Amino acid sequence: MDDKEAGILGKLNGQMLGKLIVVAVLMFGFGYALVPIYKQICELTGINFLTPKDITVEAISNSQIDKTRTLTIEFDANSQGPWRFRPTVNSLQVHPGEMATIVYEVVNTQSRSVDAQAIPSYAPQQAEKYFKKVECFCFRQQTLAPNQAKQMPVVFYVDPALPRDVKVITLSYTFFEIAGKAKVAGQGAGPNG
Repeated sequence: MDDKEAGILGKLNGQMLGKLIVVAVLMFGFGYALVPIYKQICELTGINFLTPKDITVEAISNSQIDKTRTLTIEFDANSQGPWRFRPTVNSLQVHPGEMATIVYEVVNTQSRSVDAQAIPSYAPQQAEKYFKKVECFCFRQQTLAPNQAKQMPVVFYVDPALPRDVKVITLSYTFFEIAGKAKVAGQGAGPNG
């Protein structure tokens, strides 16, 4: 290949490189412009458009709440172990079907980690099948570090099918240490620990 052919080949390669750069810039610009174009198309057609303009959205109310009845939910705590355990409030007024939240506090008073579990009980006992927990610390074991304080929520509602003669429900938790799981602070879990 002589110098003339190399020069022509170099010129053609330079032109091709320029064309590829222009194509890459155009593709990037097109991709960047697709988002607002897509939003405009969706807004015009009403397809896949989540926040329409000029429409006032009203909060959806739970139609399952029985506002004609008010229940008193009392909270109790029993502890079987090295901690302080109590509800943050002693009672709540709720309507059947209404979602409510109560928080229990626990403080490990020991200088060692403990594994514990909470077991609920209800009074009257017939209320148990109507008391629906959505979230509860009793669903899983709790590990408390030495001197750790923890707030643990219970999110619940009472089924509107609860018999009308029940006006007060007591939710009581017994929080106890799980046997054989005690760990002394600073020790790793070895084959004997």
